[in-house]
Amino acid sequence: MLQLKKLSKIYKTGDKALSAVDLTVPQGQVMALIGPSGAGKSTLIRCINRLVEPTSGSITLGDVEITSLKGNSLRQQRRRMGMIFQEYALVERLTVMENVLSGRLGYVSFVRSFLRKFPQKDIDEAFRLLDRVELLDMTDKRADELSGGQRQRVGIARALIQDPALLLVDEPTASLDPKTSRQIMRLICEMCEERKLAAIVNIHDVVLAKSFVQRIVGLEQGRIVFDGKPDDLTEKELTKIYGEEDWEDTIKKDESLA
Repeated sequence: MLQLKKLSKIYKTGDKALSAVDLTVPQGQVMALIGPSGAGKSTLIRCINRLVEPTSGSITLGDVEITSLKGNSLRQQRRRMGMIFQEYALVERLTVMENVLSGRLGYVSFVRSFLRKFPQKDIDEAFRLLDRVELLDMTDKRADELSGGQRQRVGIARALIQDPALLLVDEPTASLDPKTSRQIMRLICEMCEERKLAAIVNIHDVVLAKSFVQRIVGLEQGRIVFDGKPDDLTEKELTKIYGEEDWEDTIKKDESLA
């Protein structure tokens, strides 16, 4: 379980990205984080894994309080948080297999990581994951030979080979076509269900979020203004999150995909 208490982030410019956010994500739940650009969605995800340092508040994963950790203790906890990026963050010149195995770098010695010599059990797990994301026939392809959807599947496998307790997903479908976007969201949700894995998915596509996740949290100016089931995200709630707009088509699109 992930628990945030009074989590705040104020940048040196004085901009308040997060304001006393309280949030609990139980094991096995996939939660979508929505809101306008600048609402604090990416900041929240990056505060959780300490890529951005919170100004105040606490982050607890399982029974470990994250915000006070430093050095090796922090690195050990980061291994428990798999990250899937909008721009994939793959090493272009490496193969699909090598990119997936890079998710195990935090578990092997410096010499093994430098030589890319991984234990056989890690290699076996990489093959299993690549089979699960339907890329088993591409293990030796370089990352720069892949389509966007294929790259994102590699990113999913790389995050899951860490054996994380939490998955942090930052705009996984932003660069993908509608069909591939639905396939990627479905894959993320299925694999979280299989592993009883909690996930926070930062996503702009409201219809896609409503179609796949169990819970939606809306941020506006660093504050939670909606927290509920997808069916409860009405035109009124969308206006509260994003501002005045005709949301009828968005609601209809979601219903047509049900």
